[in-house]
Amino acid sequence: MMPVVLWTDALIFLLTAVVTAFVVYARRKPHLRAPWYRVFRGRIAAASAVVLLAFVVTGLLDSVHFRLRLENSGNSDANHYSGEVLSVLDVMLGPVRTQVEKTYSAPFATHLFARETIELDDGTRVRAYPRLQYGGRHLSGSGEDTWRDILQRSLLALVEALLGGVILLYVIAMLLGRRTGRSRRAMVQAIVRRETGLPWRTLLTTTTFLLLLVFLAVNLASAFHVLGTDKVGQDVFYLTLKSIRTGLVIGTLTTLIMLPFAIFMGIVAGYARGWIDDVVQYVYTTLNSIPGVLLIAASILMLQVYISNHPEYFETTVERADVRLLFLCIILGITSWTGLCRLLRGESLKLREAEYIQAAVSFGVTHGRIITRHILPNVMHVVLITVVLDFSGLVLAEAVLSYVGVGVDPTMNSWGNMINSARLEMAREPVVWWSLLSAFMFMFMLVLAANLFSDAVRDAFDPRTRAR
Repeated sequence: MMPVVLWTDALIFLLTAVVTAFVVYARRKPHLRAPWYRVFRGRIAAASAVVLLAFVVTGLLDSVHFRLRLENSGNSDANHYSGEVLSVLDVMLGPVRTQVEKTYSAPFATHLFARETIELDDGTRVRAYPRLQYGGRHLSGSGEDTWRDILQRSLLALVEALLGGVILLYVIAMLLGRRTGRSRRAMVQAIVRRETGLPWRTLLTTTTFLLLLVFLAVNLASAFHVLGTDKVGQDVFYLTLKSIRTGLVIGTLTTLIMLPFAIFMGIVAGYARGWIDDVVQYVYTTLNSIPGVLLIAASILMLQVYISNHPEYFETTVERADVRLLFLCIILGITSWTGLCRLLRGESLKLREAEYIQAAVSFGVTHGRIITRHILPNVMHVVLITVVLDFSGLVLAEAVLSYVGVGVDPTMNSWGNMINSARLEMAREPVVWWSLLSAFMFMFMLVLAANLFSDAVRDAFDPRTRAR
């Protein structure tokens, strides 16, 4: 295989490395470790963190791309590679990606959703629902066999998830017992009775539930289309999982692009005041006066013209779609930093008059050192709270932009594109509802987990909330 590193892949793994380095650094600093410990002591925050981690792992698996080598048909020793770019997630999903039906089929169905003219063995033609090529092909076709098989596979997934949860419980109890000097049995009882500092019982319960969903997907998706198929017969469950990466990229990379503008200009405007403050206010007021959707639409259209005029720069359609996704993140980052900049400007104006900063100025401390050592650490709680809150808003923004046609590339899997295609499916008779419902459920779980986690971060890092 030949590794393929897209622009967004490189930025995602760079961001992952930065976050990992921050975690290692924060563990050694009590003043940084304490507020994060307060965050994870809450049961809702701990459960939300596990759900977010599951989405992040799925997105990372979908960010390792490669192209398979083709077999040589002649005597040439040169290696030729497929034009299809795959990811580790594609390999793990296996037949879910390759088992494509003819057209629509409902969740767990064994026949197509619409009637077609079928020619029987005796030559007569009838209008009936054709049998699916892959979904439920191991069954006889009766509804009783289908639901019995689904029940058996679901019970097997339940047993596997409970077994995995018990194993995980004993592993965590053993590790905690080594740290505290207590026996494994005593640690198991402490976890079950919620007598530990962190809510390990909540973490294990949430993890077991996620394991149940994973085993259900493994046992059922190999035999059925658990969320149905779309117009061209692709598995909707596969499309929904592939859309997770797009949502995470929009939420994280846009934030990464936004932060330098907001932090630098907000703190400098509030600390320096005078004409610098006037210039910064003029810049973000001007940007707020421009309709964001029109700016994004104009930028995307210009990028499409550039890609059409320079096809030699992009070997595959995936690379073209990735450049458009990165450009969309850049535009969203440029247009969304103004809110955080306003907050940081206000905080910097207040902190500038604090006694310890006035004392530092009197002792001749340089302005750069005052900003980095005194102002920046005292506004980081505002940055963290705003970043986590903006993440869910950016995920929803991608769906809205794709719905109006100026979002990600139509060839890229995203919840916005699924909702956009479901707009026409909802007008059919009978209604094709599962594509819209699938995108809504996954988006709802990601946004809900992000919002609940952001509430815990706000309560832990906001000095006024923490004191109350």
